[in-house]
Amino acid sequence: MTRVRLCFHDRCFDGTASAALFYRMYRERFDAKAEFGFTGMTHKAKQPWEGGIFDGDENAIVDFKYSNSPKLTWWFDHHQSAFLTPQDAEYFRAHRTDHMFYEPDYKSCTKLIATVGAEKFGFDTKPLAELIHWGDIIDGAQYPTPESAVEISEPATKLALVIEAAPEDGIPARIIPELAYKPLAQVIELPLVAKHLGPLLERHRRSIEILRERCEARDGVIFFDVSDLDLEGYNKFIPYLLHRECVYSVSVSSSKVRAKVSLGTNPWNQATADANLASLAEKYGGGGHPRVAAISFEPSDLERAREVARELTAFLRKKQ
Repeated sequence: MTRVRLCFHDRCFDGTASAALFYRMYRERFDAKAEFGFTGMTHKAKQPWEGGIFDGDENAIVDFKYSNSPKLTWWFDHHQSAFLTPQDAEYFRAHRTDHMFYEPDYKSCTKLIATVGAEKFGFDTKPLAELIHWGDIIDGAQYPTPESAVEISEPATKLALVIEAAPEDGIPARIIPELAYKPLAQVIELPLVAKHLGPLLERHRRSIEILRERCEARDGVIFFDVSDLDLEGYNKFIPYLLHRECVYSVSVSSSKVRAKVSLGTNPWNQATADANLASLAEKYGGGGHPRVAAISFEPSDLERAREVARELTAFLRKKQ
């Protein structure tokens, strides 16, 4: 029996959906009896790839930074900041295999895996069309309006809320096999998911009012600090619903594993959005996409995170 270690971006709808897509593709096109182990990965200030993590016969990473481990056999990613170091990027180019795919132009890793799976491995993605569609909408911020992004009315957006903000650890890893074969409406009815949905929807409603009070909107840039509250998984589109005139947002949040600076671009107001946020974040050890990025600090470095957030806010305001 093949043992597969699948590492994915934890507490992320696209990361979880990517893992579900890979899980089903591998079982249908490579080994139906493969035994999977799932590891959710979080962006932290320190090196994420610890010794011993790649313990499978096959070791895969989806929607997360590259590892130069010779044990890595599969990799799918779409982030501009996919490599921890320039040396890793060089290693990837020199050792790339037919099972490693890096395409930063894709809006979501879910769509990348679906495209590659269908074109290269004959994987039938039709049963997962709903999941692929929403992976691309959610991670690519392709909602038609701010209201549609914030109202949390679809099964996909409800599931994303639980994946990103549930206080219980390990939920994404536990629902991946279910997500690979069940409609989203059935997944949100699973007891593991359903028990968190009501409280999180109430928390979401409260977070709108909290951000209404805390957002400082000036010169096209929104800044807010919620690091004193349990709000790291807040809906990132709320600031643009409250301040549609703004182009960028910069925020500070915290959790037990990190202090975090988030950078975002208003999907509905990009006329003057010429800053590459991933490149800005990389200067401080972070990364992401040109339109959305983040920087992780040690939990004890919250003051440094606040300082960096203020620096970036000032920089972006000067650009407007």
